[in-house]
Amino acid sequence: MKRIFTKFSVLTFLCFLFNYTAFAQNITVKGKVTDGGDKTTIPAVSVQVKGTTTGAQTDVNGNYSISAPANATLVFTYIGYTTQEVPVNNRTTINIVLASSAQQLDQVVVVGYGTQRKIDVTGSVATIKGDEISKQASVNPVSALQGKVAGIAISNSGAPGTSPQITIRGTGTVYGKVGVLYVVDGVWFEDINFLNPADIESMSILKDASSLSIYGIRAANGVVLVTTNKGKKGDAIINYTGTVGYQSVTNKLKMANATEYATLINELTASSGNPPLFKDPGSFGVGTDWYGQLLRNAMVTNHQLSVSGGGEKSTYNLSLGYLNQDGIVEKNNYTRYTARLSNDFQVLKPLKIGYSVSGTSSKTRDINTGIFRQLYAAGPVVPVFYADGTYGDPNDFSLGGGNNFNPQVTSDFYNGVTKDYKLVGNVYAELNIFKDLTFKTSIGGDFGQNEVRIYDPVYKATQGQQSDNSKLGIDRSETRNWIIENTLTYKKLFGDHNLTVLAGQTAQKSKLYVINASAMNVPFSSEGDLYLRLGDAANRTISDRGELNTAVSYFGRINYSYKDRYLLNASLRADAASQFFGGGNLWGKFPSIGAGWVVTKEAFMQDQKVFNSLKLRGSWGKVGNAGVPLNPTNQLIGQKGGYVAYFNGIAYTGKNIDTMVPAFLDWERSSGVDLGFEASFLNSRLSIEADYYNKTTQKAIFEIPVFSNIGLTAATQIGNQADFENKGYEFMATWRDKTEGGLTYSISGNFSYNKNIVKSTVSGKNPIYSGGGGLANGSKATRTLLGRPIGEFYGYQVDGIFQNTAEVAGSAQTSAKPGDFKYVDQNGDGVINGNDRVAIGNPNPKFNYGLNTSFAYKNFDLAVDIQGVAGVDVYNANQSVRFGNENFSKDFYDNRWHGEGTSNKYPSVNIGSTNNAAPNSYYVESGAYIRLRNVQLGYTLPQSVLGKWKMQKIRVFANAQNPVNLFGYKGFSPEISKQVTDKYSPTSAGIDVNVYPLYATYNFGVNVTF
Repeated sequence: MKRIFTKFSVLTFLCFLFNYTAFAQNITVKGKVTDGGDKTTIPAVSVQVKGTTTGAQTDVNGNYSISAPANATLVFTYIGYTTQEVPVNNRTTINIVLASSAQQLDQVVVVGYGTQRKIDVTGSVATIKGDEISKQASVNPVSALQGKVAGIAISNSGAPGTSPQITIRGTGTVYGKVGVLYVVDGVWFEDINFLNPADIESMSILKDASSLSIYGIRAANGVVLVTTNKGKKGDAIINYTGTVGYQSVTNKLKMANATEYATLINELTASSGNPPLFKDPGSFGVGTDWYGQLLRNAMVTNHQLSVSGGGEKSTYNLSLGYLNQDGIVEKNNYTRYTARLSNDFQVLKPLKIGYSVSGTSSKTRDINTGIFRQLYAAGPVVPVFYADGTYGDPNDFSLGGGNNFNPQVTSDFYNGVTKDYKLVGNVYAELNIFKDLTFKTSIGGDFGQNEVRIYDPVYKATQGQQSDNSKLGIDRSETRNWIIENTLTYKKLFGDHNLTVLAGQTAQKSKLYVINASAMNVPFSSEGDLYLRLGDAANRTISDRGELNTAVSYFGRINYSYKDRYLLNASLRADAASQFFGGGNLWGKFPSIGAGWVVTKEAFMQDQKVFNSLKLRGSWGKVGNAGVPLNPTNQLIGQKGGYVAYFNGIAYTGKNIDTMVPAFLDWERSSGVDLGFEASFLNSRLSIEADYYNKTTQKAIFEIPVFSNIGLTAATQIGNQADFENKGYEFMATWRDKTEGGLTYSISGNFSYNKNIVKSTVSGKNPIYSGGGGLANGSKATRTLLGRPIGEFYGYQVDGIFQNTAEVAGSAQTSAKPGDFKYVDQNGDGVINGNDRVAIGNPNPKFNYGLNTSFAYKNFDLAVDIQGVAGVDVYNANQSVRFGNENFSKDFYDNRWHGEGTSNKYPSVNIGSTNNAAPNSYYVESGAYIRLRNVQLGYTLPQSVLGKWKMQKIRVFANAQNPVNLFGYKGFSPEISKQVTDKYSPTSAGIDVNVYPLYATYNFGVNVTF
């Protein structure tokens, strides 16, 4: 399939290249730009050839010179002035007078089902342009938003090809689909990992309920609208961007070396009354650095080629992309091919049609999901290889139990590959029925296929790592989704009144089919062709499952403004989803209303000198969440071989109920209020935007425990369990200016605060426990409780370390040993048990902030971004998950308790014992950090050079992403997205059980336009 895909991409590209290689003759255009008010010249005005990346700036005297096609259009922009577009029309001298703009409120913002002038927006909407996204080294466009937008928290994973977790204004939902909704050119997605960042024109983040409610059914966690690049009228423009660089682990965790490890293991065996395991710890020296052995500097290359242009009746845009990203673990690799084509046709004066289609093919060479646990725990006394070339065996050092592995063996014999294919398309037609009424219909969808293949060969490396039988497992899933939308838009400007009315209808269907199969004794093939049918027929297994969800929606919206001064926005959406058919309210209704007042439009503000613009706005709305499993209220009957009855000698397998479902499940909905203002000062050089919000998720769906004594095997039941609230503030300020010397610069800072709290629960004060995945003894480290935040860490409060047996004997922990944690007896009953557990940390970040700067001087440009998080905790479970002779961190070795008076903070090497491994405050650390998110330095070759080469632009740049990370957390990174094998869940967030480490990226690149 990849070969066909590649041939199609190349053929399409050659066709467009053949048809549009005739470039117009460039001429040199010169002129001067002056202020329309005081007639002074304006330096550092941006002069750009419309539809291209070719540009220049005016000098200190307001003069400019640019090479452009004779039929091009020049765009003149400058902060505080109205943008002008001027056709060249074969002229070589064009002087421009820019009019001062009192505000920046006339720019167009993408909102749900259309666009609005920023002045008309009454909700909270943030927009990021494509060029800001493409400046980042991120391979996923969502990562590029980190630190750019107030109110957004993003957690990245270091695994190649993995999508980041994005949260908008706190946790919106807990169960099912907890991610945001992405709308790419009208098509709905749960993830945009398939999208090349270079294909994006802009991203709009809808944050408040008023702007979100038009997407009612799936808007509970926020909506990100993605607009991809389209063709523009003009001659063909070919653009190429290529980068090459490498990724390096930052803040690598330092582990105890072989001598230190042997010392610790001897202490561990001595505590059990056994003789030392290692007679001479010093004889091992430094030993094996397992992180250094398997982690590496990983290469990453990225190439993007696009062709765009068009005539009076049609425009086109074609792009091709290639990404090759090595993981920081050896053999880990991610390769992605992308192709995107869009065309728009003005068939008739009132009729416009168009389409966009994109294809993505990716392949990941996976790693064993337990490799990071092994790298953390592996004994450094074990060599990677012996002198004879065989693998170092932990059993040769009496290291069995939980430390019976050599990570190099795991890496060498793991054979896992993931392949993804996705085809996305959208077709639309737009008809102007008459001057003020437009009908638009569109149909879009995607077809995706995912295949995970894992092959375990026959091998013998160590006593604990060997297999006598090979096994092939294949998991394949297919998705088929489509969406049809029809809208009528009426726009009318009459006198001082501006009215827009939108009415629409949507129908959508999503289908998932999954098949899982495996076979034993499949022979190895050096060609990579592995087939289940070659294995033993007796040991072949196969199972399948599927889901089918449908929804129908009706919506409408009214936008009204009077004299661009008083603004009103109201919308209503009604959704019916198949998930609630037969067991809940089939229909959900989601209204919203917003109002705004542009104060600077008032007569009494005309003579004031403080504000260039000032707008006050407020909104209220409701949104919903349909991201729950299909038919959650239907009781399922199972058949198990353990339940057999015999009648007349014939065995009949019994049917039984092994799960519990709710009798009724209602829509989960969120109601929110937003109050904000937007202002600009000092000739619009300083702009400020601030918001206060309060949103409440009502009838939130949770999984709750089911008591095992009722005879069911299921551990949980879903239901409408609670209401919870997210309340906070957002602030963003931007300063843009120029100097007389020609330096233009921009400094933008954003800050947000969020508080999450449970307002009510069905169970009253009974908590909901979670967060037990991967923890020692299956302990639950989080709880959700009335009056507390969702998923807060919960356990014992540590009050020092027992120093001697006398302290133990006089305490409430008589079974403890010296060197164990001393817990606080919270209720004073003289016994330490589950009743003494308390809140010990909060994984929900209170503060997110970012500082973004850009500078341009002559042909040089520089961008520096800083991003950080504060007021958040992380549960470092790496230390407590111990089953044998695992290694320890160097920090633990240096500070551990190893005798009376040696430490009153760190426990002894018995940290993995039942008493010490229980969730407690020792494992909770600050998750605050600040990082240098991105630095990019670029140089654009002057027009005098480009003219000789007949090129429009050549820009070279160097980039560093995450080169500096400052934090106190005793792990790789406090940015905990999700475990390698787990999906993100807000009730178990912030638990670090050996996640894939983050890294810094350093690369060089070039951007060429011709």
